[in-house]
Amino acid sequence: MKLAFTFPGQGSQTVGMGKDFYDNFAVSKQVFEEVDNTLNQKLSTLIFEGDQDKLTLTENTQPALMAVSMAIIRALENELGVKAASLTAFMAGHSLGEYTANCAAGTFSLADTARLLRIRGSAMQKAVPVGQGAMAAILNMPIEAVEILASDAAQGQVCVIANDNSEGQVVISGHTKAIDRAIPLALERGAKHALSLPVSAPFHSPLMEPAAAAMAEALDLVNSQSPLCPILTNVTASLVYDDEILKRFLVDQVTGRVRWRESMTGLPLHDITHCIEIGAGKVLTGLVKKSAPSVEASTINTIDDMKNFIDTLGTKLVA
Repeated sequence: MKLAFTFPGQGSQTVGMGKDFYDNFAVSKQVFEEVDNTLNQKLSTLIFEGDQDKLTLTENTQPALMAVSMAIIRALENELGVKAASLTAFMAGHSLGEYTANCAAGTFSLADTARLLRIRGSAMQKAVPVGQGAMAAILNMPIEAVEILASDAAQGQVCVIANDNSEGQVVISGHTKAIDRAIPLALERGAKHALSLPVSAPFHSPLMEPAAAAMAEALDLVNSQSPLCPILTNVTASLVYDDEILKRFLVDQVTGRVRWRESMTGLPLHDITHCIEIGAGKVLTGLVKKSAPSVEASTINTIDDMKNFIDTLGTKLVA
């Protein structure tokens, strides 16, 4: 039996996420309190009781999703009496989730991860004026065809693949007018669906270069150490053990493609038998089932989920 842990990205947030861990585990409550204190904001109140639109603001969503995942990680570690990194062959996270993976693996402290994600969220929001950038999902179209589509729709503007999530699920990003051209063109060329996404900026595109510069500066100043287990990085879909290289790839990730399909199809090549998504939602669990059907995929986002994990897998891994 060999495990990988994954951590969700933007889009998985919901009001109330993580509240059961906050209420039932002191170590989980401490995570939320430390993030609140670090950001000088009652982010936990927004997470548990707040307005969904305010929670969905990029600068709030990013540290909020990380806090929920880390609250679950701390509860799991507390219950099993071991570090999460000792349970898993490696960790991976989708976009902002890669920061959570690095926090869970010990590359960054919790406080530093919260600060980095606040900077990242704010910088990504400010990089492109509202209305000038967009993203769209292209479904049931081969990635090679989407590459051509993006190039044809660009017409001198930016239009690139941002997320290669799974076979038949690709997200493009760039100037709003280019994305608007790409959507009907995709349908003409046989895509099953092509739809604009409700996002506030063109993430993972060259238009995010100002945010990449901000992250390069922030990551250069942050303390880090080699992770306790390797990280499967978004931009290379390969395992990385070195914290300085991980920081460089986190900068590249701001403007680069999230190679999630390649990351997940590679799970069997690493002899992974179980992939566990830790945090809000079940998006990544579904993507594992598409890309690596031989791998058992499950989620820990409730206390019952955690108990089931410990009953079926955790005790065997610790023993």
